[in-house]
Amino acid sequence: MFLELALCICTQITPEDYFSISYVSSCSISPDSKFVSWTEGRWDEELDRRNYDIWISQTEDGVPLRLTFDEANDGSMQWGNTDAWLYFSSRRGSKGDDLPRNGKKQIWRVKPDGTRLMAVTRLAGGVEDWKISADGTLMYYTVSDETQIDDEWKSLRQDHDDIEYGHGIVEYSEIWALDLMTWKQKKLWDENKVIVDFAPSFDGKKIATVTTPDTRLITNEGWSDIGVYDIETKETILLDDALWREHAPSPYGWVESPDWSSDGSRLLFAVDFDGFPRNMYVATFADARTVIHRVERRDEVSLGSAPVWIPNSHDLLYIAEQGTSRPLLKVSDVGYSQQGKTTELITNNLVCWDFSVGKDTKQIAAVVGSSVTPSSVVLASDSSNMVTVVANPNTHINNWELPTIQTVSWTAKDGTVIEGVLELPKGFTVGKDAPLPMYVDLHGGPTSARTAALSISIYGRGLFSSDGWAVFSPNYRGSTGYGDKFLTDLVGRENDIEVQDILDGVDELVEKGFADPDKLAVGGWSNGGYLTNCLIAKTDRFKAASSGAGVFDQTMQWSIEDTPGHVVNYAMGLPWEVPGEFRRMSPLFEADKITTPTIIHVGEGDARVPAEQSKALFRALHDYLDVPTHLVIYPDTGHGLSKMSHRKAKMEWDKAWFNRWVLGK
Repeated sequence: MFLELALCICTQITPEDYFSISYVSSCSISPDSKFVSWTEGRWDEELDRRNYDIWISQTEDGVPLRLTFDEANDGSMQWGNTDAWLYFSSRRGSKGDDLPRNGKKQIWRVKPDGTRLMAVTRLAGGVEDWKISADGTLMYYTVSDETQIDDEWKSLRQDHDDIEYGHGIVEYSEIWALDLMTWKQKKLWDENKVIVDFAPSFDGKKIATVTTPDTRLITNEGWSDIGVYDIETKETILLDDALWREHAPSPYGWVESPDWSSDGSRLLFAVDFDGFPRNMYVATFADARTVIHRVERRDEVSLGSAPVWIPNSHDLLYIAEQGTSRPLLKVSDVGYSQQGKTTELITNNLVCWDFSVGKDTKQIAAVVGSSVTPSSVVLASDSSNMVTVVANPNTHINNWELPTIQTVSWTAKDGTVIEGVLELPKGFTVGKDAPLPMYVDLHGGPTSARTAALSISIYGRGLFSSDGWAVFSPNYRGSTGYGDKFLTDLVGRENDIEVQDILDGVDELVEKGFADPDKLAVGGWSNGGYLTNCLIAKTDRFKAASSGAGVFDQTMQWSIEDTPGHVVNYAMGLPWEVPGEFRRMSPLFEADKITTPTIIHVGEGDARVPAEQSKALFRALHDYLDVPTHLVIYPDTGHGLSKMSHRKAKMEWDKAWFNRWVLGK
């Protein structure tokens, strides 16, 4: 059946309604496809956050059953080789020494009927990453051990160990195997490196490892390696990285998500680049040699998820970003520098967020959404594009006044077609009704995109449209889902080409009668906050702005963020190599042109776009330029707002700010 909801007598969506929505984030299907489990997040006012529990249903005429009910954010589900046990990670208990309920991440398991919940690990420091072996007899897990680098300063650091150092002390990783029959454990891997990700082969003889020199994110950018560790010989062979280093447009790629084919002949992995296409690679092992090649994608799509092998085959699956949709694609016969045809398994304008494949049956479970429903758990068929709904925890939205959602397009001055998502209040008719106040919602990334799926978001979608606004989400140059050239057109042109794309889109919607040119607002988070800062420095047409965790000065951003390769890629050089480009990219140097009343949001502990950026913007506007502004700093918060109270504050501040400066209330 196609995923739809029948709309009925409707009520306006409120911020309180937002906190009633369950968030389905991941799914896992049992090997025999008898069961499918999923994680469901619900807001808890007492915890002041969204808490995740695990649910399950039989795939044939099942009724959803809640497996866990704790304050521990249960998740990361994995099945053994049968449906006997479902394994998951959990941070149960409070911080202390009460193992396994010490607040650290431990691995637990439970029967599909919800009985016999038990801890699998009881480690004082918890586990970091973990995998169940293909035969279900072992659990591999990683832990870390703090080590002093053996250099000339080692003794001095030891003498003054109460001081924090920039480097010299590293938590190196170890891989252990726990026998799930005897409950004995054994250390398998202990090298002076940090494990970012790993994957044991199906026969248990090898482990693919993605490693970096230390735990800082900066060393993932160009310093990450992928290797194959032989458990018997204890030797690691690193794969030749020329394809994603020397021959790549940027050396700052993140290696991630290794996955073995069932026969062990092929290793699949991905490499992610800020500003450049994320790619899939396959290493084929045959005749004492290794052949590595890049898996080709359709011209118009971007890689939207980690790719995985279909069990007992050389076919792979991945979620593609394709315009404002996210289909699930299958690529057949991949290996030996070759590949077969690509087919769509989940499409029909459904938006796929996660998927899982049954090891014995190849049945696919997925988390999908559409323009009229939030994410649901479905079963998909390899032979058709239809899906069957297993669970939809948000049927209560049937009587909400949902917006109408459409994909819109316009042509940039250089002839490039740009797309975006337009939300309109239910019942609005262009040409018949008066143009609407319009909020321009700018996505982050910028290597990301807005989809045409229903979204009730603290960043504007769903809520503003229910309140009588048009909400416009442009997928400007640099967005994913429109081909590699569209993505890389932004490199060397930040604060330029994408800003014009956005303004051209606004012009189009004003001209067509959707938007009132005298009632425009703009906002975004992360790169959306940066673009908000760029736009208000370029034009005064927006009556109000909401800048969330946005960059103000790119040189400062390179200096203090945790992933500086992002800035280097877009600037096409380091600050001392291209200082003029860093200045041109920075709205700081055009701040004297800003007149737009601006509300500024940022997390106190944001490592990605540190709060100093927002504080600098506030200083410029409030102390020197006399622009109406407020700075809202959220304590004990990183790059995203995870606390319920913080999200409520942001929604209320933005609504009040736009009511005052756009609607004159």
